[in-house]
Amino acid sequence: MVLLSWEWTDAGAPSSREVQRFAASAIPCIRILSASGGTFGRLPGGIAAYRRACARRTDMEREGFAMKVLVAYSSKYGATEGIAQRIGEVLSRRGHEVEVVRCADVDDATGYDACVVGSAAYMFNWRKDATRFVKRNAEMLATHPVWLFSSGPLGADTVDKDGNDVLAGAEPKQFAEFEDLIHPRGRQVFFGAYDPEGISGRDRIVVWMPAIRDLMPAGDYRDWAAIEAWAGSIADELGAPAGRAPEKEPT
Repeated sequence: MVLLSWEWTDAGAPSSREVQRFAASAIPCIRILSASGGTFGRLPGGIAAYRRACARRTDMEREGFAMKVLVAYSSKYGATEGIAQRIGEVLSRRGHEVEVVRCADVDDATGYDACVVGSAAYMFNWRKDATRFVKRNAEMLATHPVWLFSSGPLGADTVDKDGNDVLAGAEPKQFAEFEDLIHPRGRQVFFGAYDPEGISGRDRIVVWMPAIRDLMPAGDYRDWAAIEAWAGSIADELGAPAGRAPEKEPT
């Protein structure tokens, strides 16, 4: 374990949780000190790895370099893959080098400057290969900008019968679990899509049960405007590459 000492350049001292959050976000107002004092926090990879990652990433964001972004996804029937592809398109239009890859096909995320990770969710859980991807690359993700998304809710209603937000109520358990592990900059649930003709195997037996069928209306409920707006907010945080004006999103 490496103990780091921090100096807060603004008024007040942060908690250990705040230190970790800011470290993961590469906020430049935090400095590593050799002297003791301040609030201590743990960081995977040691002080040298932290310095290298944060110095490189902060310089890239501040000076407007194109960043290499991984959009990793886990999709069973293609709806989540479509969301991942659209996010990648938006980031690419904004001047960044983007690779959209299945979580199962990425063993090591080292070499990317930022990551967006998403999965379809079933019974409030991500698919296993997405969870494994995050845990396998936790050290890298904890020191780089990372965003999480999930898809799954079906239907046109944005609130349920009790007046609760449908998307907020559909957050997978992994969102809370990964908050302390990798400190994502943002997380978002999107509506999904469901085509009963495309269902196969044991899933086909389950979805044709009357009680389940009523809860799964067929159709494509993905809100492309919301998806593109969220991807655009990520691009805003990463910054526009120097000498390149951000492209307008298609209308």
